[in-house]
Amino acid sequence: MDYPVPTMSTAAPSLAPVSGAPFRVAVVAASYNERLVEGLLARVREGLLAAGVKATNLSVVRVPGSNEIPFAVQQVARRRKPDVVVALGVIVRGDTRHYELIAEAVAHALQEVALATERPVINGVVVAENEAQAAARCIGPLNRGAEFARAALAMAALRRHLLK
Repeated sequence: MDYPVPTMSTAAPSLAPVSGAPFRVAVVAASYNERLVEGLLARVREGLLAAGVKATNLSVVRVPGSNEIPFAVQQVARRRKPDVVVALGVIVRGDTRHYELIAEAVAHALQEVALATERPVINGVVVAENEAQAAARCIGPLNRGAEFARAALAMAALRRHLLK
């Protein structure tokens, strides 16, 4: 399938490569919009493993939808104590403002969890105006999954550095 390349937010940050070998990474992924979230998850997993994260140090927890992600992230961060948690979901605009309310609540809650648990949380919840935008970011030409993986490793390394 041919995905249109969106014109907004296409400039990913340049991050120095980080070896993932020493890190434990947890991913919390929504099941809603499954095809798109699975695409994101595959790309995150691929990026982390390619950077040296051991498969045994990579865990995935599934939740029903994006609204349930913050609770699971908080529990994983507190109980499993990974170096970083990546939150993955896809929220697409519908006929009402519901998607905005969920997206804002999730973003705020993920920040609160990161601060409360002192564990970096990567907000990998893609919020899109339509299915085509979401597909471009999750399974198309904009590889947000790889970006989330790089951000996760950069933050895990920063956390370790700051704890010295």
